Parts: sequence; structure tokens; C-alpha cells
Amino acid sequence: MLFIPMKKLLILVCLSAIVMNTVAQTKVYDNTNYDDKIATVILQKDLGIYDPLPLLDLSESEKLRLSFDILSPTNEFFNYSIMHCDRNWQPSDLQPMEYISGQRMGEITDFKFSTNTYTRYTHYTLTFPEQGMAITKSGNYIIKVYRNFDEEDLLLTRRFMVLDNQTRISSNVRIATLPDKRFTHQEVDFDVDYEGFDIPNPFLDVNVTILQNNSWNNAIYNLKPLFVNGNNLNFNYEDKNLFPGTNEFRFFDIRSLRFFSNNVIKKYTDSVQNGVLRPEEARGHLNYVRWIDYNGKRVIMNDDGVNIVEDGDYAMIHFYLKSNDLADMGDVYIYGELTDWQLKEKFKMKYFEEYDMYGASVLLKQSYYNYHFVLKDKDGNIDYTFTEGNHQETENDYTVLVYHKNVFYGYDELIGATTRNSYTVMDK
Repeated sequence: MLFIPMKKLLILVCLSAIVMNTVAQTKVYDNTNYDDKIATVILQKDLGIYDPLPLLDLSESEKLRLSFDILSPTNEFFNYSIMHCDRNWQPSDLQPMEYISGQRMGEITDFKFSTNTYTRYTHYTLTFPEQGMAITKSGNYIIKVYRNFDEEDLLLTRRFMVLDNQTRISSNVRIATLPDKRFTHQEVDFDVDYEGFDIPNPFLDVNVTILQNNSWNNAIYNLKPLFVNGNNLNFNYEDKNLFPGTNEFRFFDIRSLRFFSNNVIKKYTDSVQNGVLRPEEARGHLNYVRWIDYNGKRVIMNDDGVNIVEDGDYAMIHFYLKSNDLADMGDVYIYGELTDWQLKEKFKMKYFEEYDMYGASVLLKQSYYNYHFVLKDKDGNIDYTFTEGNHQETENDYTVLVYHKNVFYGYDELIGATTRNSYTVMDK
């Protein structure tokens, strides 16, 4: 039997606690589903219109609405709590009492069972912050949903932001300055005016995140000012603020599973509803063609029932992409808001050599969908070159988020945010 002196044992316990705490503090929180039965998770402003950027104004009485389906006809008991994060989505050093006033845990009690659907499910809705709960600090937040008061039994996590607007942002989306990126990339230039707000060291304390079409997957993080002129911060880089232009999004419409739908060539029913999409061509070699899209988003709605939510059915959607086998370069995925802007395994496509075609089948709720086909290269990066192509003319939405390190409380506060569309402000 191994004997460890008490002093050494105490040292080992302390070191173990330090290591465990360090691991916990370095966890990066994302939009994640922890149960395979979860589907169609949406977090947006509670406005009655679809706005998928979950951003609250600290000075307003705004609320967010979280909704999701459990693909089971039984009701479960769920709780939720809110956690403050730093600008890189790691847990901040703030304690809950420092950013939540009132109750710190809530219950999700609004649920409805599906009706008139082949796929049976239970739909849950939460509008928060609820009465008796107030968010008191700006920054990045995670809402965690879990079962029966057990935060370890996680169901899902979703990101949202709270803004304490202290800045004025002027932005411009333009053709890339670098010659080799001019025809394929878009450059996001902007200035931040913080007059009236105290920032002792802007180069050290200010960091900016830029999102393309609300996607965190290819976001630019921790961008520092290029120049400081009085109260004005300049971010007019030539290289650090570039995004691939990508291409306009493909789309299909399954708001009705009974009648004709755009880009759906066949509908049938076996154990579930099915929709076969028109086989698509790779567009990497084609010239840019402009059409109106929804920048990767979706509209959850059905035209077949009385109730948009509970009567909306699920259908097995069959995707096809005509292409050579790209296995030497990487794997092909379906990508967009329908995948949480992530490369998920169930959206990975399989190559069928006899048909010279990729295919994948995914269960999706009735909706109007935008999507891309993307290549995940050997380094794990997303590449549009072969499947969609990159064009500087493509219409995209860009969101600029300005974070300031609060030196008194030691957390990242969100002091500025703006969204611009490349088509309306493109400098040509």
C-alpha cells in the first residue's frame, strides 16, 4: 500500500483543485445541443419578427425569446440560468450576484405538444429576463438549459449579448484593398467614437469582434485599434478585417409539404414526411450572379396547418450536390443557420461515386431555408473555393461588437454594436 505523507497529500489536493479550476475557467461556451432529440433551437429578440441577433440593450426593457423542440411527445421539467462570459466566451470572474439582480434560476413552463404531425414533438418557449430577474451588466452571456435543477445535466447552451451603448460607430464595407484579395474578399472598415466615456488605454482595453451573417464560426476576434486620435479609434486595416465574400445562399422552401415548393422536386411519406431537393451544381467555377437571399437564415413557418408552431411538421430533407470527389481536399458539409453556423456531423455529406454526387439526409422542421455547401479542409478550416466560390460582390451582413475591459470590476463590457449590409454601403 502506498503511503503519502499528509503534507504532500494536501499539496496534491491543492494542485488538483487549481488544475480543475483552470480547466473550468478556460471552457469556451458555444451554441451547443447536448441531446440528440433537440431540434430547431431559436434565440431571438421578442419582437414578433425574426431577428436572429440576440442582443439586448441594457437601458431598455427588452427581452429575448428562446424556443426549441424535443422530438418526443412527453413533457420534461427544465430549468435555466444565465452566466456572464468574457469577450472570447469563457466564463468571466464575476459572481452571479454581480450581474443578476433577483432570482438567478428559472423554470421553463411554457410547452405545447405537436398536433396533426407525422413526427411527434414537444415545443418549449421561454421569454427572459423574467419578472424578478434583471441583468445589470453588459457583455457576453450564456443561457444554460438543464434538467431538474442539475446544471451538469445540460440540454443546450446559447449565446447572447447585452449592450451598454457608449460609442458611435461609423462603418463601411468595401472591396478588399490587397490586390490578391480584391475580387474574392470584403473589407470591413470602421471608426469608433467614445466621446464622454472614459477609456484610459484604448490600445490595451478595447477589443472588437466582427461577425459575418451572425456566424461566430468565422468571426474576427480581438481586433485592436490601428490608430487613436483623441476620442476616435480607427480600425481601417487592409488585412486584419477581411472576410471571404462567399456567394449568395442556396435556398429551398418546405413551408408546405402538400403543394409545390421552390427547389423541392419530390415529396412523399413513409415513416416520416420526405422532401427531395433539386440536385445542385458546384459554383466555384462560375461567375457571380446576384439574387435576393436571406443571408443564411431560416423562417420557421408552415402553410399547411392552423398553428405555425404546433402544426409544423418535420421532414427528412434529401440534399444532393453534383461534384467530383473532393476527399483529397476535405469533407463537404451543409452549412448555415440551420446548422448553428457549425460543421456538424449530421450535416456531413457522403460521396456516391456511381452518381458523381454528394448526398445527405437531415430531419428539418417546416421552414424557408438558406444554406451553403462548404468544404472542411484537412486543417479544419472552411473553404468555399470549390463548392460556392468567393465574390466581392456578394451581399452580406456584418456586425461590429466593441468590448472594453472594465478595470474596476475586471470584466469585458460591451459598449458598442452596429450592423451593416455590404450591398447598401459597398464602396466601389
